[in-house]
Amino acid sequence: MPSKIEKKQAAAKLRKPPRDFSYTQNRELSWLRFDNRVLDEAFDETVPLFERLKFVSIFESNLDEFLMVRVGGLSDLAELKKQPVDNKSNMTASEQVDAVMAEMPGLLTRWESIFKSIEGKLDTLGVHRARIDSLTPEERTFVTRYFQAYVSPVISPLVIDPRHPFPNLRNGALYLACGLDGATDEESLLGLIEIPASMNRVVEIPSPTGTYSYILLEDVILACLDSCFGSYKPLDRALIRVTRNADIDPDGEGVEEEEDYRQHMKRILKKRLRLQPVVLAVSGSLEKATLKTIRKALELSRRSVFTCDIPLNLGYVFGIEGKIPEHLRNELLFTPFKPQPNPTIDMTRSIREQVLQHDKLLFYPYEAMNPFLDLVHEAAYDPECISLRITLYRVAKQSRLCESLIDAAENGKEVTVLMELRARFDEQNNIEWAERLEEAGCTVIYGSEGFKCHSKICQLTYREGMALTRLTLLGTGNFNEKTAKLYSDFMLMTAHPGIGEDANLFFRNLSLGNLRGDYRFLGVAPVGLKPLIMRGLDREIQRALAGEPARVFFKLNSLTDREVIDKIAEASCAGVRVDMIIRGISCLKPGVPGKTENVHVRSIVGRFLEHARVYAFGVDSDMIYLSSADMMTRNTEHRVEIAFPVLDPTCRALVHEYMGMQLRDNVKARSLTSDGTWVPVERAESEKPFNSQEALLERAYRNAEAAPEPVIEAEPAPEAEPQPVAPKVQEVQATVIEPEPAPVPRPEPQVTKPAPETSARRDKPAGKTKAIERHRPGRVRMGLGLIGLGLKTLITGKTK
Repeated sequence: MPSKIEKKQAAAKLRKPPRDFSYTQNRELSWLRFDNRVLDEAFDETVPLFERLKFVSIFESNLDEFLMVRVGGLSDLAELKKQPVDNKSNMTASEQVDAVMAEMPGLLTRWESIFKSIEGKLDTLGVHRARIDSLTPEERTFVTRYFQAYVSPVISPLVIDPRHPFPNLRNGALYLACGLDGATDEESLLGLIEIPASMNRVVEIPSPTGTYSYILLEDVILACLDSCFGSYKPLDRALIRVTRNADIDPDGEGVEEEEDYRQHMKRILKKRLRLQPVVLAVSGSLEKATLKTIRKALELSRRSVFTCDIPLNLGYVFGIEGKIPEHLRNELLFTPFKPQPNPTIDMTRSIREQVLQHDKLLFYPYEAMNPFLDLVHEAAYDPECISLRITLYRVAKQSRLCESLIDAAENGKEVTVLMELRARFDEQNNIEWAERLEEAGCTVIYGSEGFKCHSKICQLTYREGMALTRLTLLGTGNFNEKTAKLYSDFMLMTAHPGIGEDANLFFRNLSLGNLRGDYRFLGVAPVGLKPLIMRGLDREIQRALAGEPARVFFKLNSLTDREVIDKIAEASCAGVRVDMIIRGISCLKPGVPGKTENVHVRSIVGRFLEHARVYAFGVDSDMIYLSSADMMTRNTEHRVEIAFPVLDPTCRALVHEYMGMQLRDNVKARSLTSDGTWVPVERAESEKPFNSQEALLERAYRNAEAAPEPVIEAEPAPEAEPQPVAPKVQEVQATVIEPEPAPVPRPEPQVTKPAPETSARRDKPAGKTKAIERHRPGRVRMGLGLIGLGLKTLITGKTK
């Protein structure tokens, strides 16, 4: 007879049907296939040789972060007696770790082999990395002298024995390890030297003209290792690197009462360096006893130790790019590209006035970020601008944007910055900028507990007479000058009153810690974004069931949210065509008969990182949203994200055109199969190769050349100044998911003032003169000050 517990379990199964895993796959394995796709670029001989080496480095960097965050977190869960089960693969945490570790050796072998191949080819062309076993007498002399003069005074060799315990090996740091043969009978002696991070890792060595030779700092130490441990003789030697769990919840640690949140985050960053090891990487050869000593000290199993015969941490690759001889650069590197001006924006006129006339859409990195940067800089000195509000997630170390915010605060404007200090691996930089902004007078607030603020929104508010106008700037990627040249992202600049009202309410809710705001135009997570997606899918499902054409398009970084996946499968079964471009993880498997056969998934990995998120519904894409959010549960339910509609016909048609070009890609695109693997897109014999990123580069240059030259006049421009000619695109009628409210009348246009300069230079417009004059004391105040000084002189006899 079944027990009470068994009866309850049986009843629960009847209430909730079992999940269907036939069209889903595990997130971690899908991610490993994505990183393998990145490594494919290193094997692509159409990519310049040194750029291929950079893809090898990117693969390793991606894998490091994956091991720190994902495998580190799963390893913690695997210690639980009752482990959670993945809702896409029905695997426990320990089963997922086992599956990942089983995939690692094949990936690392592939990684090591292509590195050696590329480096060998670079060597024949004159870009040479010296190895200690092949140094010429001249090179060895140089290395020895360099070690004695610069390295030996800095390093601190350690001898590990029973009286000197094994030290903490910092996360990601490089160490030289060796077994030692001493003059005594002591056993288990181990030598360790930390590679000093304060020194340049790449050491240039003399080489013939037209070539570049270098040696890595760890190899300099290895070449002189015999002199590092006194009477102890090294028996073996290798470079080692520990990767530790970095999946630490800043909010789970608890913020002490009255503690500054920045100080709390600094403690978290220090703790990350000492968390539980996940894997140990070894480059070189160590005796079994030596390796066992290290492994046991780190409490790692054999499967968590990976060995190779190439350098660890290939981040140095990006540092030698600038050293490549000039005559080799065209052959080894991509043709240099400069982001082009947006053809619909006249950089000689006020950006503010142009956005008030029409919405503007920027598409990075093909178009420059300057219009946005100039607009904020212009606002910092505009007497009519009264406030600037912005969310910042990842900020450039040298940020012109933040400097403009500081200028605005110093000019008396209300500047509010929501700085997200929990942006993983950018925490320290964000802490430093938060301190600078606060010192300048900005109001700096932080994200709500348990919810990272990942949205990208900025609002500028102006007072024109008795009226307020707002410009709202929304992006799919960070407000970051560096990544805007590397990542493919959209930014919408709009004066739409409804979006402006929503943005104003959004900032007000953030300052109050209210995450459940109600918005008319914006879809805001954690409450309103997923319902927006579900309503869009339901609309297309109803159209398909009614026999009407129905289509959905998504462009994402990752798709893991089970509810969204099931709704997409439902749409497919109803007859809706679903096209998706997903750069990274896709837990949905397309083409599964009877489940996802109307779903088509592509991925594009190329010169630029595909980062934009686009949600489009309808055969004609009459409803288009851009967003900062992927379809991952962390984004839809546990972060503050924004999806914003593209209502301007020209901007909407541009998005439609750009995405159409990416769907045509048959060079860098891959198709996802029903077994969860990526394969090259099939190309018909008569079909020409089409690389969407290269085509978009050419389009940006072509549009910039075709844009009319601005006419610079001595007198201020008349009110009815014509706009630059926009590229011809097909207009598509817009639809929003919620009924659009009655249009809010825009304020009457003001008399046109001479436009301030908005060039990319940091010149300060004339507006600053007024800002300074406001702080000058009046004549009465100055007179009282002089009287006071005279009385002080009479009483004290001092003039100061």
